[in-house]
Amino acid sequence: MDTAVKHTGRMGQTFVYLGKLFRMFIFRNDWKVLPMAAVISGLVSFVVGKKMNVSMEGTLRGAFAFSCICIWNGFFNSIQVVCRERAIIKREHRSGLHMTSYVFAHMIYQAFLCGSQALITIFVMMVAKVRMPSEGFVFGAGSDLFVTMFLITYAADMISLFISSVVKNTTTAMTFVPFLLIFQLIFSGGFFSLTGKAYKMSYFTVSKWGLTSLCAQGNYNNLPMTSLWTSMSKMRSLEVEGEKPVDEMLDYITASNRKDELMLKCGSNNQEKKYESSTKNVLKCWGNLGIFIIGFAFLSIVSLEFIDQDRR
Repeated sequence: MDTAVKHTGRMGQTFVYLGKLFRMFIFRNDWKVLPMAAVISGLVSFVVGKKMNVSMEGTLRGAFAFSCICIWNGFFNSIQVVCRERAIIKREHRSGLHMTSYVFAHMIYQAFLCGSQALITIFVMMVAKVRMPSEGFVFGAGSDLFVTMFLITYAADMISLFISSVVKNTTTAMTFVPFLLIFQLIFSGGFFSLTGKAYKMSYFTVSKWGLTSLCAQGNYNNLPMTSLWTSMSKMRSLEVEGEKPVDEMLDYITASNRKDELMLKCGSNNQEKKYESSTKNVLKCWGNLGIFIIGFAFLSIVSLEFIDQDRR
């Protein structure tokens, strides 16, 4: 694991460590994160995939679930990569290791992992016949989806890389994962109604921008809302003075072929401005995810520059 970096420039050090990381990918079974991404994507596609990009409710659930997959993959890609070799990094830093080279090597390697996981997730979605976005806002429908999933995964990855750069060992690093996941889930703004300070907190989550981008690409605001029809269908047997008014009303709507019209009308009355399907909205989400990536990569470098002062 020890690498001679004393007389190597920043670019040379980057490639030395990048080579080491790819050797670890092959020989230390770090490649296992890829089939795991396929398994998780398959399970989620089976559960929520059929309604995604079909109805408002299904799109929101699907966007939330797939953004969580990306965040999960990103967190576990890098949560242990730095702290597991902390002693080696200390020694090599004293021998001339540039932390910018070290972190940049990790960024390249983690980008490879995140990109592969995003491609695998999309492939599994296609195999599972999940309805894909029909419209692209920047590059194309499929390309926009890949960029979004890659950025979600990569942003979560950089957060995890920073945690790994700060903590002492892998055990401590892993204790942070549940908290990070819960924070992302609660403050995504997808399922929990957030107001005031809680809503402002959502701006500091990867999940909010990932979910928003997926909903925007899925044309959320132009989809039908099915929850009203489902709720009314459960009331078919309701009797009022010996009659079943709900049953009669639903039969009339169905017979007159106005069911789809009703659900579209419900959808149009429940549109969310934050899920607007536009190039501007998608780019805004990508930009905020990019801020997470750059910001936490920079914090990782800063924290590792002081590793010699660590007496833990």
